[in-house]
Amino acid sequence: MEGCSIKNIIYHDSIILGAGASGLMVAHKYRTRDIALIESNASIAQKLKISGGGKCNITNISVSLSNFYGDSAFVKNSLEKFSRDDLLGFLKEHGVKPVIRKNRYYFCKNSSDEIVNIFRKTKNVYLNQKVMEVEKKENFILKTQTKTYACKNLIIASGGLSYPRIGASDIAFKIAETFGHSIMTPKPALVGFTVQKEQFWFKELSGLSAEVAIKVAGKTFQEAMLFTHKGISGPVVLNASLYWDKGEMEVDFVPSLSATRLQKVRKREIPLPKRFLNAFLERYPLEMLKEYRFAPAGNFGYSKAEVTRGGVCTDEVDAKTMMSLKEKNLFFVGECLDVTGELGGYNFQWAFSSAQNLILGR
Repeated sequence: MEGCSIKNIIYHDSIILGAGASGLMVAHKYRTRDIALIESNASIAQKLKISGGGKCNITNISVSLSNFYGDSAFVKNSLEKFSRDDLLGFLKEHGVKPVIRKNRYYFCKNSSDEIVNIFRKTKNVYLNQKVMEVEKKENFILKTQTKTYACKNLIIASGGLSYPRIGASDIAFKIAETFGHSIMTPKPALVGFTVQKEQFWFKELSGLSAEVAIKVAGKTFQEAMLFTHKGISGPVVLNASLYWDKGEMEVDFVPSLSATRLQKVRKREIPLPKRFLNAFLERYPLEMLKEYRFAPAGNFGYSKAEVTRGGVCTDEVDAKTMMSLKEKNLFFVGECLDVTGELGGYNFQWAFSSAQNLILGR
């Protein structure tokens, strides 16, 4: 009954909702089975294609449980099933040899198409199909704006709310709730911060960047901070945003200098842009460069967010198979789950690992 239509219903044994990294990997894993993909966009792998400036930060030289916001025991199952080395081996097997940038990030050498091309021969891909409704009778029934599909196994791989310009939606959360799942409140993550009135002077420095260290929620990140017309961004800020909910964070604007050394150096020896240093010292004493505390006003929102934090509660999903504990033959993988990686390839690693961890019954 593969791919057949009964009373205008298109049936496949298994259907994946979402042709992104996790959905495509599930389809590849079970390519010899009767499996299909439903995608709202006009082409597959939209996020893979545009990420990392079109070169896709796939994974990182160091991948550990500490790089993920979420339940560590749940994450551990997927990372052990399909590790960083397993992902690199999979890519090599398909002729993709990533390069390392900044001594830690794996990127495609020339273009993200190198990865996307692995999945271009995926069969049974239904494009431009926005799922409006899902129900369960004998099988799962999925209704789009033009067609109706049915399947025994339904895999939700439709991601979160980030990147609305490429069709991001809350359909994963709506489906999960339909079948009794709890949703941890979604929020933009890996995103820049807007600032309070007291930090409006940041905006005057738009375009400047500096290497800083940020402490938030017991984590410390050190990398570039970028001042923008809306507030602050850059890799260090994006990572901090994953762990910030409210309240203050602490910034060390000169992590390369100790507090004692800072008091002894001349102003022109401080490794910061002159414009920033002048603006800072007009307002604060020198020693505050080492421990500047402030509370962001908010963030730049989903349109600028790399990922969505929150999602389907992982204590309601079997960590060894990715199947719902609420509804038989319903599965969740990737970003729609309440697991979020830090900046640096961790979210694609999670997408691929969780997909490989999925086990369909016979």
